Amino acid sequence: MSMKRRSFLCSSAALAGVGMLGWADSRADQIHPHRVHAASLMADCANRFLAALHADQRGKAIFPFDAGERMNWHFIPRERKGLPLREMTPSQKHLASALLAAGLSQTGYIKAVTIMSLEDVLKIMENDSGEHRNPEKYYFSVFGTPSDSGAWGYRVEGHHLSQNYTVVNGKVIDGPSFFGANPAEVRQGPRRGLRTLAGEDDLGIELIHTLDEQQRKVAIVDPTAYEDILTAASRKAAIQGQPSGLSASKMNASQFDALMSLIEEYARNVPDELAEGRVSQINKAGRDIHFAWSGGINRGDPHYYRLQTPSFLIELDDTQDNANHIHSVWRDFTGDFGDDLLQQHYQASHQKK
Repeated sequence: MSMKRRSFLCSSAALAGVGMLGWADSRADQIHPHRVHAASLMADCANRFLAALHADQRGKAIFPFDAGERMNWHFIPRERKGLPLREMTPSQKHLASALLAAGLSQTGYIKAVTIMSLEDVLKIMENDSGEHRNPEKYYFSVFGTPSDSGAWGYRVEGHHLSQNYTVVNGKVIDGPSFFGANPAEVRQGPRRGLRTLAGEDDLGIELIHTLDEQQRKVAIVDPTAYEDILTAASRKAAIQGQPSGLSASKMNASQFDALMSLIEEYARNVPDELAEGRVSQINKAGRDIHFAWSGGINRGDPHYYRLQTPSFLIELDDTQDNANHIHSVWRDFTGDFGDDLLQQHYQASHQKK
């Protein structure tokens, strides 16, 4: 089950040398002088997409930046506001795909489009007409006017996929970021064996298995797996009254490296520039990371885990449909939907006035 890889995060031995990552941040433009910044790429892709729409499509796709709809996110199979893929022409779909890709790494984009394609698997499994399970019922919404300055955002959302981006004066906040998979493993048909979120699941199981008996007693906060991620589709991420689990400060070097490999799986879902922001949060947390688990510890057992730091939260559950149905999410306690940046932006604007 091992999934060893060269991590771009600090290992336990190198954790003290976070200056290396600071160097990477400050030197990135010198190493890649022609690199297009994420905010500029997103604005360009959003404007190209919107320019290709006709009037009634734009009416569905565009919302004011301050609309409550911007925070109305979810991951269940329900109707949403926004412009769905199934109402786009082939050329418009290409531009929509480019907008989705602008907010994800290649790995994250592959996960996203594979998640969409699982609707076809469910359609066969459930003998659905294609109305409920439809890989083109993914909705694109743009909030405000895309540009390199000011505040705007966009969302790509449908069943088991919700990617939310807020751009404030050229800086991007990527959250909430939700990936799900049903089935977690395709067990019949020509796609048998496909596991869309194998890394998120396997690396979590690897981590719990690195712990000794006493450590597991602390990490396993409930012998019965939680039915879903605890934050659900909340407007603000919050974990209240839940045992925190095992502190990374109580892990040995190999256990801490396993923890970093698991976090990396989430951090690398977004483009390098945004991943650097996630890495910065991870390094700032240091050993102030708690790992909590509920349910069984072997593959096939219903299970849930949580990685919690002072600034961000990762959750995964695999409990539904005989533990073959994954929900996973990256949340920022104060930065989801750009809250931190927007407060600074509005305060600066008020001071200027």
